[in-house]
Amino acid sequence: MSKQLVLLDHDGGVDDYLATMLLMTMDHIQPLGIVVTPADCYAEPAVSATRKILDLMECSHIPVAQSTVRGINPFPRLYRRDSFVVDHLPILNQSETIRTSLVAEPGQDFMIQVLREAPEPVTLMVTGPLTTVATALEKAPDIEAKIQRIVWMGGALNVAGNVDKNLEPGQDGSAEWNVYWDPISAAQVWQTQIEIIMCPLDLTNNVPVTSDIVYKVGKQRHYPLSDLAGQCQALVIPQDYYFWDVLATAYLAHPEFYQLREWETEIITTGLSQGRTKIVSGGRKISAMDTVDKKAFYAYILQQWAR
Repeated sequence: MSKQLVLLDHDGGVDDYLATMLLMTMDHIQPLGIVVTPADCYAEPAVSATRKILDLMECSHIPVAQSTVRGINPFPRLYRRDSFVVDHLPILNQSETIRTSLVAEPGQDFMIQVLREAPEPVTLMVTGPLTTVATALEKAPDIEAKIQRIVWMGGALNVAGNVDKNLEPGQDGSAEWNVYWDPISAAQVWQTQIEIIMCPLDLTNNVPVTSDIVYKVGKQRHYPLSDLAGQCQALVIPQDYYFWDVLATAYLAHPEFYQLREWETEIITTGLSQGRTKIVSGGRKISAMDTVDKKAFYAYILQQWAR
């Protein structure tokens, strides 16, 4: 059985690093590279941390690229500074050199190159905004045929968004951050014919990072991945934090854990609701992860990080 070709596009948040770690443990996946979109992070430490994680996992053959796209509504600095913390974790700094290569071209150009050179269509695993994908498609429309599907952590369909009105005055609270950062690019991707499988807040709100799971990871800390995962999760435990990107990424390995539901939708790009993923009759059809077997999901990540 041939391996599934996957290109990861993440945006440097704590859960993005955890999703990266999970993806690299999947035996049936062939990662073609990682693009770091500078959204929920500061770009340089996020790229550095990603390369160090690949080194730790003996995956230094997988190239990393830094996207140079910019969003419309920046993530709060308080969120973005976690990229500095992760990049300085002791377990990632046991060597003075980084073996994993940083490609010279911008991430959006690297994405075009990878897709064009792939022998078959590729799954884009996107755990941040869709801006790098939209930019690549705009520069090279031919790559749409090389994208098998986009599995994306983003959006909120029948629940409130997570763009806090106290941080973003003038918004109505319906937007999810990965859409809100650049709703215009999300809307551009919505205009394509690419299959989209969303992991929205409707699902992730039910799968929190709890003290119980962090303690269980801690009991495995003699494994390097569990040690790193536990440190990352301890960093966010005082917050209302969820398995956003990890839950989306786990779908690649175990789709049977999930139930999907089809919706007709549109992306709101202006006004009080900009960044909202709205259900509308006759809108763009997408599949959303609707339910998940939480017990199986938690057991799976504990198993994968026990190495």
